[in-house]
Amino acid sequence: MTSPTPTQWPEILTLGEPLIEFNQTSPLDQQYLQGFGGDVSTVAIAAARFGARAGIITRVGSDHFGDLLLELWQQEAVDTHCVLRDPTAPTGVYFVSHTETGHRFSYLRSGSAASRITPAQLPLAAISSARWLHVSAISQAISESSLTTVSAAITAARAAGTRVSYDPNLRLALWSLERARDTIRATAALTDLFLPSLEDIVTLSGATSAEQALEWCVETGARQVVLKLGARGVMAYLEGQIVSIAPERVNMVDATGAGDCFAGVLLACLCAGEDMQTAMTHANTAAALATTGFGAVAPLPRRHQVLQRLASQSPESSHVS
Repeated sequence: MTSPTPTQWPEILTLGEPLIEFNQTSPLDQQYLQGFGGDVSTVAIAAARFGARAGIITRVGSDHFGDLLLELWQQEAVDTHCVLRDPTAPTGVYFVSHTETGHRFSYLRSGSAASRITPAQLPLAAISSARWLHVSAISQAISESSLTTVSAAITAARAAGTRVSYDPNLRLALWSLERARDTIRATAALTDLFLPSLEDIVTLSGATSAEQALEWCVETGARQVVLKLGARGVMAYLEGQIVSIAPERVNMVDATGAGDCFAGVLLACLCAGEDMQTAMTHANTAAALATTGFGAVAPLPRRHQVLQRLASQSPESSHVS
C-alpha cells in the first residue's frame, strides 16, 4: 500500500483499472488532450467531488503515468491506501477519437499493472468498513486474475454487509458477447445496485425498448436496477415500482465518463442519506453536466454546481408508475 492504514476507511470503494486518457479535441484535429480515465477511477473522483469519502483498489505501474494518477487522486481527495505500485507492468492508456456518429476508444492496456491484481492483494479491512463497493465488468474482462479478484471482493463485501454496486460497462473488444452475458447476469444477481446503460442491455439481451431492457435487468435478480438512458434520462426499478427521471438538456461536447459520473454521484448521495429518487435526480443532472467538456474527469461537476442547475429547473422531473 502507498501509506499507513488510515484512521477511517472510505465509505465508497471502487475496484478496477485506472487509465491515462488522450482525448481528441476535434474530429478535424489530430491534437489530443491528456487527461484521466478508467471507469472506476472516474466513479471515485465523481463521488469525492460530491463530498463522499471515496477510495480506489488498484495497481498502477511504477512509471510516470502511475505517478500522474496518484497525484490526481491526492488532488481530488480520493483515498490511495489501497493502491499498489507494480515495477514490472505499465499503467494502461486509452485514446478517444470523435466522429459524427459518436466517440470511439482505442486502448493500450494489455498486461497492465491493474490487470495483474489478485485476490490475495484485496484490502479486506477496507472492504468490510466501506458502505459501498463499486465494481465493473471491464475489470472482469481485462484478465483472469482481475475477474477472480472482483468475485472475491464481492464475496468479501457481502459477508461484511457492505453493499455492492455494479456497472456492466460492456466492452466487446475485451471478451465475447456470450461470456460477457453469462458473467454480467451472474454478477448482477449478487449486487444491491445494478447500473447498466440501455445500450449495454440492448446488446446483451436483444431488447427493443427501455421497458424490455429494464425487465431483463430485473430478471437477473439484482436488488435495485437503475437503467441509464443517456439523453433520455433514467428509468429504475425500485421496490416494485418503475421510476423515471427526465433528461437534462445540455450542449453536449463529449460523453466520455458520463455514466461513471452518474454512478459516483448516486453513491455519494446515498451515503449522504438522500432517498434513491433524489439521488438519481442529482446523479442524472451531474452526468449531463459532465458531457459539457472534454475528457472523463475534467468536466465532473461538484455538488454546488448540480444544486444550482436543479434550482433553475422545473420541479416536474420524475414520474412513478
